[in-house]
Amino acid sequence: MTKALKPLAAVVFAGLIATADLVTKAAIVERLPYGQQIELLPSLNIVHVINQGAAFGLLATAGGWQRYLFIVVAVLASILIVRMIRKPETGSAERVGLAMILGGALGNLVDRTARMGVVDWIDVYVGVHHWPAFNIADIGITLGAAVIVLHALFGVRAAAPAADKTR
Repeated sequence: MTKALKPLAAVVFAGLIATADLVTKAAIVERLPYGQQIELLPSLNIVHVINQGAAFGLLATAGGWQRYLFIVVAVLASILIVRMIRKPETGSAERVGLAMILGGALGNLVDRTARMGVVDWIDVYVGVHHWPAFNIADIGITLGAAVIVLHALFGVRAAAPAADKTR
């Protein structure tokens, strides 16, 4: 039998994801001029772009007010996620997924607060078709959501108590 993931371990994991995200963003800002790109592999570039919107640039051209909306949403979501992680009935798989989402949310929150947007630096493409650039925080959020959805669909459920047979 495996030990359950403790809430503190999940929060530490979230902190590691946020730290990795912020360190890589700082390295990009320091070493790669804004708007530049480096071809790393066929179909993979390192770029330096700022996303002022949310996922896929949603509301990026809204005029600036969206920054504050995204900050408030990230703070509220982080508080809710920490509360969910701390619940005794939250299983290890859910804690891992929630921690990944929390780490990503915190990484992007810190970045958005420090800048007018979020540094995105991973550019995946096929031919001339580019996926919107992303970062480690975005990977954490996406994988965390996938873990939670997959666990909800296919996770092992606790056996339901046997029906009362004293009738």
